[in-house]
Amino acid sequence: MSVTLDISHEVQGAGESPPADQAARANLIGLPRPKLQEALEAAGIPANQTKMRAGQLWTALYHQGLTDFAGITTLSKALREELASRFTLKRPEIVTEQISSDGTRKWLIRLASSDPRAPAPEVEAVYIPEPDRGTLCISSQVGCTLNCTFCHTGTQKLVRNLTAEEIVAQILIARDALGEWPTPKEGRKITNIVLMGMGEPLYNFDNVKDAIDILSDGEGLSISKRRITLSTSGVVPMIEKVGSEIGCMLAISLHAVNDPTRDMLVPLNKKYPIAELLDACRNFPGLSNARRITFEYVMLKGVNDSKEDAKELVRLLKGIPAKINLIPFNAWPGAPYECSDWEAIETFADIVNRAGYASPIRTPRGRDIMAACGQLKSESERLKASLRAAQ
Repeated sequence: MSVTLDISHEVQGAGESPPADQAARANLIGLPRPKLQEALEAAGIPANQTKMRAGQLWTALYHQGLTDFAGITTLSKALREELASRFTLKRPEIVTEQISSDGTRKWLIRLASSDPRAPAPEVEAVYIPEPDRGTLCISSQVGCTLNCTFCHTGTQKLVRNLTAEEIVAQILIARDALGEWPTPKEGRKITNIVLMGMGEPLYNFDNVKDAIDILSDGEGLSISKRRITLSTSGVVPMIEKVGSEIGCMLAISLHAVNDPTRDMLVPLNKKYPIAELLDACRNFPGLSNARRITFEYVMLKGVNDSKEDAKELVRLLKGIPAKINLIPFNAWPGAPYECSDWEAIETFADIVNRAGYASPIRTPRGRDIMAACGQLKSESERLKASLRAAQ
C-alpha cells in the first residue's frame, strides 16, 4: 500500500509568489564557493574575511543542513542578523511526499515562479532504498524538450531549466526527510545521485556542473563524483565536457541498436545518430574499466527486444568499457508500448552477459506511486488536470 502525504505550507498557496521580503533576499543555496564569497563581499563583509565566512556557511548549509542563520553559532549574533536581513536559506516547498509499498519515496517540489500570474513550476525527486545503497534520482529541468515516445516525462513541455540552487535543494530536501544531518561518514542512506529525473542535463550544463561541484565538495555533502551519474539522451557535442569539466559518471539512454528505431524512440537521434553518439563515448575522457559508461536500454515488446537486437548491441559497443542496464518498460496511461515478456528480457540479458558485459535487469521500483523510470511528473500533472476540471 502506498501512502501520500500532503505537506505543503499553508502560508503560501499553490502558484502564489513568496512574500516581498523573501523575494528580495537572495538564496545562498547553490552558489559555488567563489560566488558565495562574492555575495558576502557585496553584503559588506571585508574581503579578507569572505573566504573564512563562506567556509562557515558552507559547513552550516551542507554538513549540518541548517535552514536559518540563527543556528549558525560559529558566526556572531550581529553577523547572523545582518545576513538574515540580506539572504535566505529557504528550501523550495514540498507539496506531497509519497511512499511506495517497496519503500521508494517521491517528493513533488514546488519552485519559485518568476511570473506571479502563472502557476509555480514543479519537479519530482525520487529516493530508492536498496540493501547495499540508496539512490536519489533528481531532475535538471521542469519538463523536457526531447519527446522520447516511451517516456511520460517527455510528453510534458519544457518550462525552464532548474538553477543550481534548485538542483542542490532536491538533495537537501531528501536528507531532511531521511534525517541525514549532519553529513554522516558511514552508513549513509543516500549513497548515490543520478541525474535521471525530469529533463536533459546537458541542455542545462552550467547549472548542473555547479550543482555537482557542490554535491561532491568534501567539506559538505561529500558525495564522490564516482557515485554521481549524469544520464543523457545523447547530446553529442557536450559529452566530452562531462568528462573534462564535471568528472562524474556517464549514462547514455540508448534504447535501440539502429537509427530508424532510435529515431522513433529518441527523436534526438535524428540530429546525433548512433554512430556519432558511440564515437563520443569511445573518446570520453577518463573512460576505463573502472569508469565504465552505463547504457540504458528500455525493453519494449516487439520493438527492440529480439535476439538479433541483443547481438547487434554487443557489436555496437565493442571496445567501449560498458555496463548495460536493461529496464522493463514502466507503463503509463495511454502509453504506445508494452513491456517485453520476461522470457525475452532474460534471453536478451543472457546474450549480452555471455559477450562479457554486465547487464543487470533493473527491478521496477515505485510503480504504485508513478515513481519508476519514465513516469516522473505524470501523477502531479493528472492531479492538476483533475482540479481544473472540478473548478
